[in-house]
Amino acid sequence: MKKTYVFPGQGSQRKGMGETLFDEFPALTKKADKILGYSIKELCLEDPKNQLNQTQYTQPALYVVNALSYQKKIKGGEKQPDFLAGHSLGEYNALQASGVFSFESGLKLVKKRGELMSQAKNGGMAAILNSSEEKILEILKDANLITIDIANLNASSQIVISGLREDIDKAHPFFEKADIMFIPLNTSGAFHSRYMKEAAAEFEKFAKKTRFYKPKIDVVANVTGKPYAHGNVAQHLIDQLSNSVRWSESMTYLLHQGEMEFEELGVGDVLTKLMGYIKRDYAKTVKEQAGKKAETNQEKRSQAAPSSSKKATKPVKKNKSVTKKAKQKKLSDPTKLVEQWNEVYPVGTRVISDFYENELETRSEATILFGHRAAVYIKGYNGYFDLREVKPVQRS
Repeated sequence: MKKTYVFPGQGSQRKGMGETLFDEFPALTKKADKILGYSIKELCLEDPKNQLNQTQYTQPALYVVNALSYQKKIKGGEKQPDFLAGHSLGEYNALQASGVFSFESGLKLVKKRGELMSQAKNGGMAAILNSSEEKILEILKDANLITIDIANLNASSQIVISGLREDIDKAHPFFEKADIMFIPLNTSGAFHSRYMKEAAAEFEKFAKKTRFYKPKIDVVANVTGKPYAHGNVAQHLIDQLSNSVRWSESMTYLLHQGEMEFEELGVGDVLTKLMGYIKRDYAKTVKEQAGKKAETNQEKRSQAAPSSSKKATKPVKKNKSVTKKAKQKKLSDPTKLVEQWNEVYPVGTRVISDFYENELETRSEATILFGHRAAVYIKGYNGYFDLREVKPVQRS
């Protein structure tokens, strides 16, 4: 089985991250302090000035912790992975682990990137749940909000849009009207959108001065969903600032490479959670493609077979409306589902999901979303799961 290490990006930071890593790798920690001009250990573990959530500090902090996490893996005797990938800022860790640039060069790039991105004002972002890219673009077009871009294609069930704050606010009611969950994000800039073009132009001047080496391990790029080539590293990093992070596409590429194990290094498990959705979608697609191929082969065999009668028997077509109604009858009434759940399971119930490896915990009572969806808010994931997607853990 092949293995991929993935590194998270901005949004994963938390006070206390890094823990024992700084003392375990004092030489790298000292280099980081010298480049940054402040104590990275103090920032991550104590955050005395409440700076950890400010972009210009967040990005270097995550880069250092992610990098030290990888060093700990290798130091512990783990063999190098077959592939590497990182979400937005995390891509710099993937490239550093692949030998494209040194720890120090990567930190200098990230420091500059964070400073430039922190200067972006009046921007906003929002997560759109359980909708397709096509549907989102259709809604934005109908609302005459074509000034908003797709920032992150994280999974089919999670897509992030980016634009001017006033436009993001205007978009909210249009998605609510379409019964699509819209979650504004706490950001000051319209990251990964056209509004980062100016920052990208400034970053280009800095990136062009950096020497990039040929990757020793394949790194899948955010902007293409395919592995980096030696000559396109600088341009991809520049383009990444103002283009979509094609995370779902990147992970799907890796799933196409055969049996693959994914391990998230650094802070949190955001990418691990997303992987559950991506794997589910991938399995569904593979099954559908296999079904279509089987139908095509059957059709070819039928056409090639000699006919004993001129009048062929037509296959019986299922009545779609009848089938749909039959399926709907199988589903419990959402109000009844919610009532039954709340009678039995209190807030804090441990649950599992077919497409998520770890146990989860409810953070609210079950409720009706959009007038038809029975759901419960999940702690840590910070989002709603359909009640049909979770199962309470039975304790002995």
